Amino acid sequence: MLRKKNKFSETTHFFYRLILPFFDPLKLLIAFGKYPGFIKDLIVYSKKEKAESVSLINIAPYLFDKTSVSPFDAHYFYQDTWAFKKIYQSRVNDHIDVGSRVDFIGFLSVITKVTFVDIRPIETSLKNLKSVKGDILSLPFQNNSVKSLSCLHVAEHVGLGRYGDYIDPLGTKKGCQELSRVLQKGGNLYFSVPVGNPKLYFNAHRVHSPQQIIDYFSNLELIEFSGIDDEKKFKENIDAGILSDSKYACGLFWFRKK
Repeated sequence: MLRKKNKFSETTHFFYRLILPFFDPLKLLIAFGKYPGFIKDLIVYSKKEKAESVSLINIAPYLFDKTSVSPFDAHYFYQDTWAFKKIYQSRVNDHIDVGSRVDFIGFLSVITKVTFVDIRPIETSLKNLKSVKGDILSLPFQNNSVKSLSCLHVAEHVGLGRYGDYIDPLGTKKGCQELSRVLQKGGNLYFSVPVGNPKLYFNAHRVHSPQQIIDYFSNLELIEFSGIDDEKKFKENIDAGILSDSKYACGLFWFRKK
């Protein structure tokens, strides 16, 4: 019975992912139930003393922000905090990031000089932030030349074409090899990907087992493994095997070149 239920759930999610690029049926259904509350708030506001006039064309119904707690993406929130702390404590003067979130590298540029490498470079006027067009499969750095390096929630996408990159089934593995190539001896790499039971969700991402990632970086020493589990709880400095049976956890790897 449980197997049938899981199979039904997988099939439902399959069709949901197929139609999601066109519209979100679940969000649309929920929106209908939230409109009465929006209209009520609009009427109450309009009747308040000194309330501005509300033009129909300027009505902007944001229906999903009235929540009991502030929502956040656990993977990105914890990984960015984790990596920022490591880099801050290292006191490096220069740091290279490959494809991580732009918010993360923006904050990072406050404490050190940052070079951001991505196939989709950003235009920014921040003093300590330099953006360089580059591919994780062919980084614009010499062997053993980068002292401090990060690549957060990026490598799982490589080779799937989602961001305009070339199709390559070995994209993640090759990306890891390239990160290893440019890292200097004694240098630190802060790396994250979804972990758990290995699976491919084309063209979204891959899920790797923690051991796969450790094997991809076989010439590096694993200093620390932390992570975010399926319940979105942050677990610091744990055994890598703890998240091996997860569905979609996040593994945080701190490597150092031997």
